[in-house]
Amino acid sequence: MKKEQLQKILGDISAVKIAVVGDFCLDAYWFIDEAMSEISVETNQATRPVRQQRYTLGGAGNVTSNLAALGVKDIRAFGVIGTDPFGAEMVKVMKATGIDPRNLLVQEEVWHTHTYAKPYIDDRELNRVDFGNYNQLSQETADRLIGNLIQEIPEVDIVLINQQVPSGIHIEYFKRRLVEVIAQFPQKMFIVDSRNFNDYYTGAIRKMNDTEAARLCGLDKKPDEVVLYSEIVSSANTLYERYGKPLFITRGSKGSLTIDGSGISEIPGLMILSKVDTVGAGDSYLAGAASTLAAGYDMNIAAKIGSFVAGVTVQKLFQCGTATPEEIMAIGVEPDYIFSAELAENPRHAKYLEGTEIEIVNKWDHTPQIEHAIFDHDGTISTLREGWELIMGPMMIKAILGDRFHDADEVLYQKVKERCDEFIDKTTGIQTLVQMKGLIGLVREFGCVPEDKILDEFGYKKIYNDELLEMVKVREAKYANGELGLEDFTLKNAVPFLQKLHDAGVKLYLASGTDEADVKSEAQGLGYDHLFEGRIYGAVGDINKEAKKIVLDRILDSIAEDALGKVVTFGDGPVEMRETNKRGGISIGVASNELRRYGLNESKRKRLIKAGADVIIPDFSQLKQLLNLLNIK
Repeated sequence: MKKEQLQKILGDISAVKIAVVGDFCLDAYWFIDEAMSEISVETNQATRPVRQQRYTLGGAGNVTSNLAALGVKDIRAFGVIGTDPFGAEMVKVMKATGIDPRNLLVQEEVWHTHTYAKPYIDDRELNRVDFGNYNQLSQETADRLIGNLIQEIPEVDIVLINQQVPSGIHIEYFKRRLVEVIAQFPQKMFIVDSRNFNDYYTGAIRKMNDTEAARLCGLDKKPDEVVLYSEIVSSANTLYERYGKPLFITRGSKGSLTIDGSGISEIPGLMILSKVDTVGAGDSYLAGAASTLAAGYDMNIAAKIGSFVAGVTVQKLFQCGTATPEEIMAIGVEPDYIFSAELAENPRHAKYLEGTEIEIVNKWDHTPQIEHAIFDHDGTISTLREGWELIMGPMMIKAILGDRFHDADEVLYQKVKERCDEFIDKTTGIQTLVQMKGLIGLVREFGCVPEDKILDEFGYKKIYNDELLEMVKVREAKYANGELGLEDFTLKNAVPFLQKLHDAGVKLYLASGTDEADVKSEAQGLGYDHLFEGRIYGAVGDINKEAKKIVLDRILDSIAEDALGKVVTFGDGPVEMRETNKRGGISIGVASNELRRYGLNESKRKRLIKAGADVIIPDFSQLKQLLNLLNIK
C-alpha cells in the first residue's frame, strides 16, 4: 500500500465513533520468580512468589484497546462487570487508555468480572485461573444495557458485537433484544465476532475464522485442522447467500478473505520473521477492519488494514498486543506477503511446463521481452558458500547461550537450536547484517547473556564471516590448484545460461546479501564476472541498504514505468522474489540442492513459492526450455 494512502486511512480512522458491546474480560499476567520461594507453614508446599504483575483488557476489551491504539478518539464500551477488584481494575485501565466505560454496568449478584489469571515461570504459562465461569446475566441488567445502547447508536458510526465466553452477556433474552436493535437501525453498520452464535445475529456483517466458517457449512473441522482454500471459498459463498451480508474470514498466517456484493477478495498473509504470539490476533484484525469500514472504505481495504494491525500485534509476546499508527505504517508500506501457501505446502498440486521440471506457479498473460536479468549469487549461481547454515546455526547457538553453552541442559539447548533453525529458514536471502540484527533479538529473548556482553550486529557478523571465509578459502584454493573445477562450485548449467543471456543482449546484474567485495572476488575467481560488465552489487555494511532492493530500484528507475515482461530475477531466497513481485517483474525461484548442484530442494521450493515466485526451477539443466519460456532466442 502506498505511504500516502495508508496515512490518509489512518487519519480518517481517528475521527470515527465506535460502540463495542460484548464480553469484557481482564487478562492478569503474574510473572513468578521462584528465587524467593519458601515453604508455606500452613500447607508445607512451595510458594510461588509473583515478581511482576500486569493487567490488560481481554475479550471485547482487547478490541477497544486496539481501537484506542489505532488512534480512535471515541470508543464506547457496553458490557457488565462485578463488584470485585478486577472490575475496578478494568475501569481504571479503560480510563487510562481513553475508552469510555460509562456503559460498563455493575451487576452485584451472580456476576464476577471475567478475568483470566495467567501465571508464568520464564516463558512457560502455567494452568490458568479463571473468574466468571458461573455468571448469570439478569434480565434487568440486559434491559439496561440494551436501553443504553439504543440511546447512543445514533451518535456512533459502527457497532461491534463481541461474544467471547459461554457465561457472558449473550443469554437468549439478550440475543433476541440485540437482533431487534439491529433491525431498528438498518442504516447502521453492525459487525459480529462470535465464538458460538455467528448464525444468530441477522442483519450484521460477520467476522469469523476459517474453522468457524467451515463448521457453519457442515464441515467437521478440528481447531488445528487445515481448511483448504477451496473449502473457504465454498463456505464464504454459502454463508453470504445465507446471511445476505458481507463477511470477513481470517485464515491465520494464510491471510484472510472477504465477500460482499462485488465478490470474493483474498488478502495474503504477512511474512513475519520474528517469534509470534497469536493470542488476541482476531481482535486486532477486527479493530483494524471495523474502524476502516467506519471511515468509509470498502471491505478489501478494511481487510488489509486488519491484517496490518494483526501483523503488528502477533509479534508482541505474553500479551494481547495493540498496534499504533506508526507501527502499522512500518509494516503496511510495501508489506511482505505469503503467497500460494497451499501449493507451497503440497507439491502434489504442482503444474509443470510440459516435458520439463520447470514448475509454473503463476502464468503471465504477456509475451516476455527480457532486457534485464538479475541474479542472486550464493545458491543460484555459485555453491562456494554451500553449507553456510551449518556455520551460522552453531555460531548463533553459541552467541545465545554464552557462558552456558557447555553446561546448558538438553531442553534449553534444543529450544535454542529450534529457534535458530526457524530463524535461519525464514531469513535466508536477506543480507547477513540484518540476520545478525535479528540474532541480537534472539540473544535477548533467551536471556542467557548479560546485556553488557551482548555484541552489536557488526560484532556478530565478524564472528560469522571469519568462520565462513575459512571454509570458502579452502574451496577457492582447491579450484585455483586445479583439484576441483568450475562445475564443482556452480549450479548445473548456470554459467552457460549466463552466457546465453549475455549473447542475446540481455543486461545481467549480480545482487547479493554477501559483502560486495567478497561477491566481486568470488565471481572473478570463478571466471564469469565479465558477463555482468561491472553490474555486481553486494552488502555495503549498512543495515538500511538492501543490495537486491537497491538494484531492482535502479533498474526500474532506468526503464521508467514499462517494466512488465522486461525484467526477470533468478534467486534462491525470498527477498529477490518479493521485491521483483512488488515491481511487476518475472520472478524465477531457483530451488537448488547446493550439495549436489542439481535437483530440487523441497524446503527452498516451499519458501520461494510463499515469497511470490512465478516459476520454480531446480537448476539450469533444462536451459533451452527455460530460454523458450522467457522468449529469448
